[in-house]
Amino acid sequence: MYPIARLKPIYFIIFICLIFSNKNFSQTKTSDSTYKLEDVVVTAQKRAELLHNVPLAISSLNAKQIEYFRIDCIKDITSIIPNLYAADPGDGRDVTSIRGIATTSYDPATAVYIDGVNQFGLDTYIPTLFDVERIEVLRGPQGTLYGRNAMGGVINIITKQPTNTTSGFASYTIGNHGQNKLNLSIKTPLIKDKLFFGASFLYDARNGFYTNKFNNHSYDDQHGFSGNYFLKYIANQQWSVLLNVKHRNQSNDGAFPLTFNAAKSITNPYVLNQNAITTMMDNTLNSSLSVHYSGHNFDFVSQTAYQNNYRYYTKPIDGDFSPYDAVSIINNYGNQWNNIKVWTQEFKIASPTSSNNPLKWTAGTYLFHQDAPVKQATRFGADANSIMQVGDSLFSLINITKTTKQGIAFYGQITYALTNQLNFTAGLRNDYEHVSQSVVGEYQHDPMPNPITIRPDTSATLSFNAWSPKLVLDYHFNPQTMGYIQYSKGFRTGGLSALGSDPSQPPLAGFLPEHSNNFELGIKNNLLQNRLSLNISLFYTKVTDAQVPTLVLPDAITITKNVGKLNSKGIELELKAKATKNLLIEYSFGYTNASFESLQLSSQGSTVNLDGKKQIFSPDYTSMLAVQYTHNITPGKITAFVRGEWKYVGTTYYDLANNIKQTPYHLINASAGLNLKNVSIQGWIRNALNQKYISYAYDFGAVHLGDPSTFGCSISYRF
Repeated sequence: MYPIARLKPIYFIIFICLIFSNKNFSQTKTSDSTYKLEDVVVTAQKRAELLHNVPLAISSLNAKQIEYFRIDCIKDITSIIPNLYAADPGDGRDVTSIRGIATTSYDPATAVYIDGVNQFGLDTYIPTLFDVERIEVLRGPQGTLYGRNAMGGVINIITKQPTNTTSGFASYTIGNHGQNKLNLSIKTPLIKDKLFFGASFLYDARNGFYTNKFNNHSYDDQHGFSGNYFLKYIANQQWSVLLNVKHRNQSNDGAFPLTFNAAKSITNPYVLNQNAITTMMDNTLNSSLSVHYSGHNFDFVSQTAYQNNYRYYTKPIDGDFSPYDAVSIINNYGNQWNNIKVWTQEFKIASPTSSNNPLKWTAGTYLFHQDAPVKQATRFGADANSIMQVGDSLFSLINITKTTKQGIAFYGQITYALTNQLNFTAGLRNDYEHVSQSVVGEYQHDPMPNPITIRPDTSATLSFNAWSPKLVLDYHFNPQTMGYIQYSKGFRTGGLSALGSDPSQPPLAGFLPEHSNNFELGIKNNLLQNRLSLNISLFYTKVTDAQVPTLVLPDAITITKNVGKLNSKGIELELKAKATKNLLIEYSFGYTNASFESLQLSSQGSTVNLDGKKQIFSPDYTSMLAVQYTHNITPGKITAFVRGEWKYVGTTYYDLANNIKQTPYHLINASAGLNLKNVSIQGWIRNALNQKYISYAYDFGAVHLGDPSTFGCSISYRF
């Protein structure tokens, strides 16, 4: 047992005792503001408020923390945020779990919002982070205000926007494994107080961490170009309009660097042997138009958004992960296929932010429409019959699926100050969704010029709705300490199963939404005249109608069924302390016990009992300690810093039978640098001990390792 695991009782004692001890803590006086932690403003409840006053488990990382932690994508916040685990399955998208509520399909369990826009699914969101002002992570179901697929929580990302002051920066990073990153940004008023423009650009590239023995070449080489553009117009004191366009264009020479045998992947790491060599082209566009009105009686926001992703392999991609020509996947059929489009519209009305009224309220409606035309072939090559005993070789099974989703939601939330210290919050949301899907199956054998239809056009529809209530009581014991108790409910959307080549898995089988009931108890403290922040929360979550996915090979499609009940409980702690004027300490700790109360799976005509098995992608412990010392070489002009980080990730399972697992591991990061008036220079290393560990695995046995040791230097100029 690791020492950290034996410290659990201490946190329960702190939780009870801090209420009574806070008056003694707060008597300590300090007059120097440099000793204090900064106030943190968040928009977790769709209005600006101090983090200390928000009655839910929420973490916030500001721009400086994002820079020092070197957060380039969501997976980098693993362990920084208690009970959060995110990993890249091999295609550049991050699959996220919070409190044992795990993303297991293209309908995520954790909702991601970027500049207020719901990133609808794993297909259409932009995973690369740059020019970010703040990251907020809300843990636990957030269905009332955020709706579908926010069962685990919400990751709310806010990028930097233009103001009346012209500003900009340029940064360049170089490192091992051929790392190169160039980031440019400019923000300026075009017409002072009226019209503003902002643009940020990112070019990033690296060589692959893997070596492909088939051609003795690096595998998973990546090149990407991203942009984020703003145009803001302020008509008057009440009305403003904001146009935002984001894009990500990425090529990956060797997506899904997967190997079989978890133990062998550790002893012989970052080596694979695949004959089908291709480039994955991944092009994403994300745009929005927001209209804001701020009045004496209410605030109003309208946000219209469009998301698009076109993703394809230039040549067939390896489907058997071997040097044999057995199975490959083809999806390059032109841009009318595998081109996902999503339109969303949200109208929100709320009480004025500056209002001193004891009643604060928010209400709104959210609408969406998604088109997902998918055409994909499973190609059985020259070696298919000899290796897989499929009865033939040199043929393709072509699956065509057209899916349309549309829905509407209505929501409302009120907070009423019963007394100066006691607040009551109630919220309710109803989501309605309609799914329609059609499938066609085709067969093509060499040298047939055209495929023949083996499954005629078949279609089905599915409709459902879900209620997401929320009740909260929060009590301010004094200005430094607030406690709360909360009940909330979340849901993950349902759908229809796609067409595959396995006749035992019929297409268009419907699966319903899964629902969760969450109970949470928390306390937040600002102690020692705001030099120490300490937040603790306890939670219990019960999931019914749990969606259990099965990856069907070689098609690489997912069949989902409602066959489980899941219980998750645990504790979270976050501490931030300004120990001295120059020494900052940050610590987080999370414990999750997530297991299936019941789980019965059908396999080859029999039933497999998996009752009591642990949830996948959900470490039992996460922990992080960051210590940074800053020294003023020339006051106000030159400062130097040195920083060390320790991350701990506990036992993690990757299949429902709990046969594939990663034992606990530690990661060490470090950095040091100089900050001048306009220039910053930094040297850094991540995974300094070159720890080998599984970050993601599929239930059929293929694993993807976490990043090896990387190091480099960065220089930036700001004006």
